[in-house]
Amino acid sequence: MKYAIILSPEALEDLRHLKAPIRSEVKESIEIHLRHEPLKESKSRIKRLRGIQRPEYRLRIGEIRVFYDVSEDTVEILAVIPKSKASDWLERLGESK
Repeated sequence: MKYAIILSPEALEDLRHLKAPIRSEVKESIEIHLRHEPLKESKSRIKRLRGIQRPEYRLRIGEIRVFYDVSEDTVEILAVIPKSKASDWLERLGESK
C-alpha cells in the first residue's frame, strides 16, 4: 500500500533550514521508509513513541529525527529536527496520553 505523505508547515520550514545534502538525504529516507511501510518498527530506524499521543512515531536519519503520525493511508510529518533538539521539541509540542 502506498501512503500519501503530508508535511506540516512547521516540517516544511524545518526542511528549508537543513543544508542541501542533509535535506536530500532526509527526503530520500522519507520516501524509502515512510511511503510504503511507515508502521514497520526497527531497532534503530523507526520507533513507536511510548507515553505520548502525538507524534506517534520517530524516524532516525543520522543526526536528524522525523516525527510523524499515521492515519489510514496518510503519513503526516510534524517535524524534522536535529537529535539535539528532539527532547525539547517533544516536551513542548508532544501531546501526552
